[in-house]
Amino acid sequence: MLGCPMTESRGQIVLHVARDRYVEVAKQLADEGYAMCVDLTAVDYLKHMDRELPTSVIGERFEIVVNLLDITHSRRIRLRTQVPEADATIATLFDLYPGTEAMEREVFDMFGISFEGHPDPSRILMPEDWNGYPLRKDFQVGTIPVQFKGAAS
Repeated sequence: MLGCPMTESRGQIVLHVARDRYVEVAKQLADEGYAMCVDLTAVDYLKHMDRELPTSVIGERFEIVVNLLDITHSRRIRLRTQVPEADATIATLFDLYPGTEAMEREVFDMFGISFEGHPDPSRILMPEDWNGYPLRKDFQVGTIPVQFKGAAS
């Protein structure tokens, strides 16, 4: 489908999209009626690099997972895109799906994956001067007290 390896998970089509085709495939799907991005997140596969993927897909440490919805035809589709640790960047989907603005910022804040072209690539949960990315598998937890934005002191 759309020239991408395809699998199925719990009755939902999953497209394994190359990073250099990420926006192109999302645009094609938007044009086909997948008008809503209901979720965009990341997974850190630090200790699971040998996970099961289609033969043509090379597993990387990080994976961006995007769930799109076509309300008119009641269809869902999932995109999975591998992102290497050495170059943890991917293009933004903000221009296609403005609702991804906060989701992409959260992925940056928690995993350190940058979204090229994002209008506000600042942290959304952690303090601006925070070092590290709390949802990475190699992040040392419990060593520094955290004061979250907007929380009472």
